[in-house]
Amino acid sequence: MIKLFQFIFCFLTIFFYINIADAQTWLTSPGHTQIPIWPAEKMPDALSSSPPETFIISTHHLVAGKTWTEILNVSKPTMTLYYPKKNRSHAAVIVFPGGGFNGLAIDLEGTEICHWITSEGMTCVLLKYRVPDSGPAWHYSCHCNIHPKAPTALEDAQRTISLVRYNAKKWHINSNKIGVIGFSAGGYMVAEVTADFENRAYKSLDAVDHESCRPDFAMAIYPGHMQKRSKSVEKGVFVLNSDIHFTKDTPPTFIVQAENDPEDNIDNSLLYYIALKNAGVPVEMHLYAQGGHAFGLRRTHFAITRWPQLAQTWLNSIGMLSK
Repeated sequence: MIKLFQFIFCFLTIFFYINIADAQTWLTSPGHTQIPIWPAEKMPDALSSSPPETFIISTHHLVAGKTWTEILNVSKPTMTLYYPKKNRSHAAVIVFPGGGFNGLAIDLEGTEICHWITSEGMTCVLLKYRVPDSGPAWHYSCHCNIHPKAPTALEDAQRTISLVRYNAKKWHINSNKIGVIGFSAGGYMVAEVTADFENRAYKSLDAVDHESCRPDFAMAIYPGHMQKRSKSVEKGVFVLNSDIHFTKDTPPTFIVQAENDPEDNIDNSLLYYIALKNAGVPVEMHLYAQGGHAFGLRRTHFAITRWPQLAQTWLNSIGMLSK
């Protein structure tokens, strides 16, 4: 009976993916162009073959009563620039959508975030990084986190930060005001790029990689993958992911999460916060009793959906929204 249910579940999943996506590739809105972040034939840890990129419209889990779009099988990472009508601050924010390193919530935690960022007078850079298995992804087959053979999501993130800094003058960006924001798995990427920016995850390719890949500020919204079960202490106790090593040079960080998050336990943010404080890093954290997971910017009756106003105040306090 269990095998029958598993077969039905797999069949319905495949049916859902094929019929909703219909093998289409996600395109940006008119007026925006996806820019490859790697030189042709030089992308590190490129796959020799992979399924075609596609997307699905999620109708089984609505957010604020609306559907959202998930991109699958990204093997050619790109970045898309969104310019503000008035570039008041000349700051830029690179967006890492979530998706558990299996897909990318490209509108809920991507394009919609860029609309907010540009409304604040900053340039937004939306990163479509490689998935699946580009970071510590949860696999239902073993009920465990599996680390990738190569940290391709981190490679893409580091390259994008350097690429934005390399083109800062051309794109009217202050090279000292380049930040990152990530959601869920993207929040883990925020921790990665702010912790170990001295060491690239790939060998430098060109002049772009001579530019620093250290963000100047960071925002992690309901971050995941920050914890590991400790074998040296009592059962059920978690510690910070051993792959994350913050230093005093880690940039100022802003964290938001709900205590009833069913996907990423609140301990992710608590461990994140404590590690930053222990390293002497300025950090601001906001925790809410309710709000769940993967809400992005969409307004609901939960107080947590007002986090963008708090983020705006924080950005002002660290001088990123001033000229």
